Amino acid sequence: MAKEVLVEISARHLHVSEEHLEILFGKGHKLTPKKDLSQPGQFACEEKVTIVGAKSQLKASILGPVRPETQVELSLTDARAIGVTAPIRESGDVKGSGACKIIGPAGEVEISEGVIAAKRHIHMTPADAEKYGIVDKQIVSVKIPTADRSLVFGDVVARVSPNYSLAMHIDTDEANAACVPGSCIGEIID
Repeated sequence: MAKEVLVEISARHLHVSEEHLEILFGKGHKLTPKKDLSQPGQFACEEKVTIVGAKSQLKASILGPVRPETQVELSLTDARAIGVTAPIRESGDVKGSGACKIIGPAGEVEISEGVIAAKRHIHMTPADAEKYGIVDKQIVSVKIPTADRSLVFGDVVARVSPNYSLAMHIDTDEANAACVPGSCIGEIID
């Protein structure tokens, strides 16, 4: 049985805390959903901010809903281009990670940690995990069979929760390396 998984590209974005949302966009501001994402309850927002590093800056979209801590997710190319540190981490693991300034239309925030390059991962329901014989936090490899740059990604962490939908997320650097055309079907091979 092939262990197929939808592979999606996770472009640069950030998750904001309620406190930082109000500083960046004004008191009482609520996120404006633009598009639902594959993970239940997650959505891309109309709101955009500027991420400022030591060398440059770039625009990034906010994903909702708000979270307890602000977290900026960049590709390693983005991080190098603007001059910030972005260790490869699982989402939520921001202790000791990179710092940056975030500028919104109503104010700005300096975060002393919270900038990461997201570790490639697969979201799975418990039923998906059982079907594929995988447990939460297991490290697997996934074959991406694109026409001109097929490759195997190792070090993919499986994240199992009843709140997830089956999908693998890679960043833009990884997607470009494999010529992923927006999304594709990959195969978990171990």
